[in-house]
Amino acid sequence: MAGDDLVLAWPRPASSWFEAAPVGNGRLGAMVFGGVRGSRLQINDSTVWSGRPKGPADALARVLASGAGPERLAEVRQAVRDEDHRRAEKLLMSFEGDYSQEYLPFLDLWMTLETGDPAGDSPGDSTGDSSCAEAAYLGRTLNLDDGVVSETLRVGGRSVRRRTWASRPARAVCVEVTVEGGTADMRLEMSSPLRGVHEAAEVSGLTLGVEVPVDGAPLHEPDVAEPLRYAAAADDGYDPFAAAAVRIGTDGEASATDGVWSVRGMSRALIVLTSSTSAADYWANRADVVRSASREEHLARAVRDAEAAVAAGAAELLRAHRQDLRALLSAAGLTIGTRRTGTFDVEKEILGGTDEGLVATVMFQLGRYLLASASRPAAGPPANLQGLWNAELRPAWSSNYTININTQMNYWGAESAGLPECHEPLFDLIERLSQTGGRVSGELYGARGWVAHHNTDMWGWALPVGMGHGNPSWAIWMMGGVWLAHHLWEHFEFGQDLEFLRERGWPLLRGCAEFCLDWLVDGPDGWLDTVPSTSPENLFLSREGTSESLTHSTAMDMALIRALFSDCLAAAEALGLDDPISGRIRTAMPRLRPPRIAPDGRLREWVEDLPEQDPHHRHLSFLAGVYPLGQIDPVETPDLAAAAVRSLDARGPGAMGWSWAWKIALRARLGDARTARDLFLEATRPYSDDPSVNVPADGSLWGGLLPNLFSTHPPFQIDGNYGITAALLEMVVQSHGGVIRILPAVPAAWADGAAWGVRCRGGWTVDLEWRRGELTSLTVRNSLPGTRTARVGHDGTTAELTLAGGEQVRLGPSLDIRERTPRR
Repeated sequence: MAGDDLVLAWPRPASSWFEAAPVGNGRLGAMVFGGVRGSRLQINDSTVWSGRPKGPADALARVLASGAGPERLAEVRQAVRDEDHRRAEKLLMSFEGDYSQEYLPFLDLWMTLETGDPAGDSPGDSTGDSSCAEAAYLGRTLNLDDGVVSETLRVGGRSVRRRTWASRPARAVCVEVTVEGGTADMRLEMSSPLRGVHEAAEVSGLTLGVEVPVDGAPLHEPDVAEPLRYAAAADDGYDPFAAAAVRIGTDGEASATDGVWSVRGMSRALIVLTSSTSAADYWANRADVVRSASREEHLARAVRDAEAAVAAGAAELLRAHRQDLRALLSAAGLTIGTRRTGTFDVEKEILGGTDEGLVATVMFQLGRYLLASASRPAAGPPANLQGLWNAELRPAWSSNYTININTQMNYWGAESAGLPECHEPLFDLIERLSQTGGRVSGELYGARGWVAHHNTDMWGWALPVGMGHGNPSWAIWMMGGVWLAHHLWEHFEFGQDLEFLRERGWPLLRGCAEFCLDWLVDGPDGWLDTVPSTSPENLFLSREGTSESLTHSTAMDMALIRALFSDCLAAAEALGLDDPISGRIRTAMPRLRPPRIAPDGRLREWVEDLPEQDPHHRHLSFLAGVYPLGQIDPVETPDLAAAAVRSLDARGPGAMGWSWAWKIALRARLGDARTARDLFLEATRPYSDDPSVNVPADGSLWGGLLPNLFSTHPPFQIDGNYGITAALLEMVVQSHGGVIRILPAVPAAWADGAAWGVRCRGGWTVDLEWRRGELTSLTVRNSLPGTRTARVGHDGTTAELTLAGGEQVRLGPSLDIRERTPRR
């Protein structure tokens, strides 16, 4: 471990999943429980989802057969215009398909360490506590800079070190066990909550094959007769199969019997776990019809990868892993207070401590670590509601992609926090959605381009969900793809990669714009409207006092379409394209309803002054124009910004992890450093399910941090972790609107700090320090070839800097140039 690493520590093994430490390589993830006897590694594979490739197409066919389509859409629109809410809902619910599929747990690897002397071990020692002198657990750590979980144990008087990591170069989860002062015995077993169809133990290791359900119903649908439905290979050639292999290199005497692998007299062991799945073949090939490899081939693939990793040896595997992960995690950083390095007790110093600067520093790097662990190029699907980690067969909200905020939040910090390559799996998913969503757009709505709604999964689910009875407030929203598409433009804005924009970004942006141009209809007052329209996931009170969801042209719809159209025009200009769609967009843009201020001074969420059913609702959909879209700004649009502040004030403090993160980012954009800090302190308190401790004003349970620092809704959702990382950085550096803003929302209580490697829109990178509330050092780099000009703002002063490619300047507090360093 390098001396300047940031390391989390727990003195005991995990007694629950929410105490375990996460590792991941973008495809395989493990929750490390630790312990001496019965130590558990809970394993996920990011491609182990219920469902199959043709699921979205088959579901669309069923919806169309029910009568949904363009003609019924016209009836829905008329009912919305007539404010006939019940008729509009009834008609629109026929557009709902089943549900998107579920992200599932894969397997468990169990490890037991013994002294080799049966009299020397305590058979009741499953936790690793020192219940007898022969077995003691001395603690575990997670290094947030290299992704290694280290444990120290004593077994039979011998010191044992165990290190666990998930290697992207080796495509494996690796465990190294080293015994000092003698030898120990070890036993390994593998099991799965899925349907097992193959299990083998031999001297070389273990193999396991499972069938994956072809359909999974979400937990919030309790009356489904068969929540997880299995089936053999379908006539489309897809076989829902997943294989895992464990191979071990050791100097002890190995044996295997009855599904258990054992070794006696070892002083060292390297354990490697790999996988091969039919869904991974589909993800790589991007085809509806996948001729899956045979089950024997999947098992053989997993074994080959595991054997190759074991042959490389522990030292090389760890070196390659650290080189790979450190390259990402060292690219950027943020510290509040003095520079934070060393090992920190999570329970005492993070969850129970009073040093909020330490908490902020840890939460920033933890979010970066979790994204680098869950989302890597060419590894698998993007980070889902739980990132890469899930132990439940029916996880909350299917642990899928909820694309009305949660999936987007996962990637808010990817660009600015120095993890642009981690963004790429999301683009793979968007490409898949453009195919499945193209069919939905054309056949269901009679529109061009592509559409996505509220949820999706690794198969590219593009229909509304709800099974015909889901409330439209959360089941039907046609802007999911529009919001996802903005990430394509963000990736270009930060990196200025014209090839990416031309080959990937533009076709997807253009297709999304085609849908929006066809989706917009003439309103009676001359504006263009979206009909029907919802404000996820909120409800308003109708004139009759009933709770309703359906109207037209909600603030979020308009903000997202305006952003998409602006992105498309900017993309076409950057690429030098003379595309007819640009003319259509320019004609439509002035007719998009602008944001409006209600009589009470708040921004309107709906097109009319309709009261919310829940004035403290967790969703801030109508404020997307503030953050992340940057359409409302205190300098450029002060009246709208003031209305946004009043709206946030009315919504009140936080409610759960992701909502806190959004509120912190919104307050940062609006320059409200004090409230942003207050919200951060709320979001990072320990979670309690004790109503006597956790009782907000509305009577619901708020979220907080779990013992392993996962953010909770409740239940656990990783978007809170990712969102907090993005929001913290937004308090320190912003780069929307053509200006790099330095220290725009740092509270007085955070008087000292530093940030480095912060990526800004336009291809710039900044490093900065501040002391006693004053900027003391600022370096701005032109990270790309070619001479360009940046505008930098701080404390009321704006400077223009023209730098050659690779050149950097060091500025003083008044933004005067102190030193210029030419390109190397």
